[in-house]
Amino acid sequence: MRTRLATALVSVLALALTATGCQGGTEASPTRTTTTSGAVDNRVEPLASPPAPRLPVTVESADGRKVTVTKARRIVPLSGSLSEIVFTLGLGDRVVARDITATFQQAAKLPVVTRNHDVSAESVLSLAPDLVLAETTTGPQEAMDQIRAAGVPVLVVKPATGLADVGARIRAVADALGVPAAGKELTEHSQDRIDAVREAIPAHADHPRVAFLYLRGSASVYLIGGAKSGATSLIEAAGGIDAGADSGLSKDFTAITAEALAKAAPDAILVMSKGLESVGGLDGLVKIPGVAQTPAGMERRVVSVEDGVLLNYGPRTDQVLRSIVDQLYAGGAR
Repeated sequence: MRTRLATALVSVLALALTATGCQGGTEASPTRTTTTSGAVDNRVEPLASPPAPRLPVTVESADGRKVTVTKARRIVPLSGSLSEIVFTLGLGDRVVARDITATFQQAAKLPVVTRNHDVSAESVLSLAPDLVLAETTTGPQEAMDQIRAAGVPVLVVKPATGLADVGARIRAVADALGVPAAGKELTEHSQDRIDAVREAIPAHADHPRVAFLYLRGSASVYLIGGAKSGATSLIEAAGGIDAGADSGLSKDFTAITAEALAKAAPDAILVMSKGLESVGGLDGLVKIPGVAQTPAGMERRVVSVEDGVLLNYGPRTDQVLRSIVDQLYAGGAR
């Protein structure tokens, strides 16, 4: 995964697998039914009037290169977030492949050109793309060099770290596709929707401490997000406090310990849906050392959002934020 979240997880996975004191049981009693209010739609919503690209254009790439795009009939976005942007701009019919993290419905039947989270240059080039969209963390570097060496333009976009990056990423992609007006429209549309969700947060709501946990029970991976996890912006926009960051965790992710959870003292826990499933649902989650002793664990106050969209910071981010707000203040999954 080449979103902000995936980048961090690739760098900490080895740490998590070898860490001691963070092993939680993956065998659990049957998962309780969770009700997610305001779930994120598994489809993207294209602009009403699909734009016609005006090419060629030359744009600045985040890797310092100037990229000239002469045609965009066969596009390969190498992250789920970038795929969402292209489809929402109304140019999804030009996308010929997907990254493994592009999980929305319109992209489901496209061939996958990543192995685990690594790009396969051979798979990309076999589809004869005339434009590849990547992030600064897309790799391995050898694969990206091979794609460039074949003469394929590669636009690199900075990974998202928060809500403020939504518009910049949309505009970067739209400019490269020769549809800057559509990029401006989608940016304004996305911002309006995000603002509407923020304005609808319940009046006089408390400011719950929310810990973002990354869980993969099958691999005994149990991590708590810190200041660089990418979740802080969403938690704060929902009216909460990032418990991990506020407790002094300055990195992206840290192996969960009872001590770290006690210091974070979350009132609620934010997780990805598949991560929650992987530990046996809510019943399994509270068996991870330290979770049951937190206010969130005692109250079984858990907010769950689909893996493929939680930290994309793209056109569906308003839905993500709405889902978090609805669950957080309505009690969410208990």
